[in-house]
Amino acid sequence: MICPLQTWLLCTHRIELLLETNYLYHRGRCAEMIHGLAVSLLTFTLIYASLGNEEKSTSVIEDPKPHSASEEGRSCGCNFLNRAGVSSGSESGVLFPEAAVKYTREANEPPVKNTKETARFNQMVLIPRGVFLMGTDEPAIPQDGEGPARRVHIQQFYMDMYEVSNLEFEHFVNATGHVTEAEKFGDSFVFEGLLSEKVKNKITQAVAAAPWWMPVKEANWRQPEGPDSSLADRLEHPVLHVSWNDAVAYCAWAKKRLPTEAEWEYACRGGLENRLFPWGNKLLPKDQHYANIWQGDFPAHNTGEDGYTETSPVTAFPPNGYGLYNMVGNAWEWTADWWSVHHSTDETHNPTGPATGKDKVKKGGSYMCHKSYCYRYRCVARSQNTPDSSASNLGFRCAADQLPDYLQ
Repeated sequence: MICPLQTWLLCTHRIELLLETNYLYHRGRCAEMIHGLAVSLLTFTLIYASLGNEEKSTSVIEDPKPHSASEEGRSCGCNFLNRAGVSSGSESGVLFPEAAVKYTREANEPPVKNTKETARFNQMVLIPRGVFLMGTDEPAIPQDGEGPARRVHIQQFYMDMYEVSNLEFEHFVNATGHVTEAEKFGDSFVFEGLLSEKVKNKITQAVAAAPWWMPVKEANWRQPEGPDSSLADRLEHPVLHVSWNDAVAYCAWAKKRLPTEAEWEYACRGGLENRLFPWGNKLLPKDQHYANIWQGDFPAHNTGEDGYTETSPVTAFPPNGYGLYNMVGNAWEWTADWWSVHHSTDETHNPTGPATGKDKVKKGGSYMCHKSYCYRYRCVARSQNTPDSSASNLGFRCAADQLPDYLQ
């Protein structure tokens, strides 16, 4: 028979997990209700004890076991880094139209111009029209909706050669005064291994499902690891801590857009068929590194065998067959699509995903991906976050139907 003290321990343990998830990250009233329940349970326990019940619990309260999955199905936890208050969206695909409208051509004259500094990175590649098999019938992580394989027709479009760099995003912010959502919220999620002891000592909570992720005050694209960090020596690295809404705003200003998930996957393959990676099936062809991912024991130690233990310059590593760099690894990349794990096998032309949803699809994995924990640095791999989420491994690149005038 379980005594009230055991009940109290069990309930408060569950409540603690809920508080970590809901109070810290959702900042909602339900957390206050849970806290009130906790106080009531404690009062009940103390009254019971005062009546003379001295029975003691000898059971050990353990953390809930994760759902059973293969090693490849584990996650680095970045799909849990979501904020509250997310709208269900609209059929237009723009969650908050006001976030992008002030960056349209009509609202910004003269047109965008490439500066001498940004011209090196702000280049686009023509992706030819074609047909490919999107997804796979042999998913490594079935719960992510990697399958089934289906024939998809893609019209030609342009894709950024590189992930959007800090230098380019800085140019955007200086031109528009844009304030990112991480700056508005006042915090963002950062991988613990990148934080200084000074910053870590001020943090008392972490993501329950992935404790190596911590909410850091004043972490944003300018200060990727919090107030004691900067972009020094990282202007050529991908911009991080940008939400989907921030990415949409940048794309609108740059006379571009986010790629659809189908476009992204088609471009990632670089003209190859039925291959795991943009360059083929071997992770290290001729013992050469082709992507910035995690080597070593995640999350304890990254050996940096590929030359990097965090992000790398957007120009690093060989390009794929279409001339695109860092399509996998380095930083996750937002796409235009709403998230769903259910896909039809019907042949489609230029699909744009569900009309509405809660999360947006991100592709490509990041420098934190390792096969033992987050085997998502494959072309078919996918994950998701709410459109206002941001983290120290999340960026984007742009697409366009026509090459913008200032790039011609």
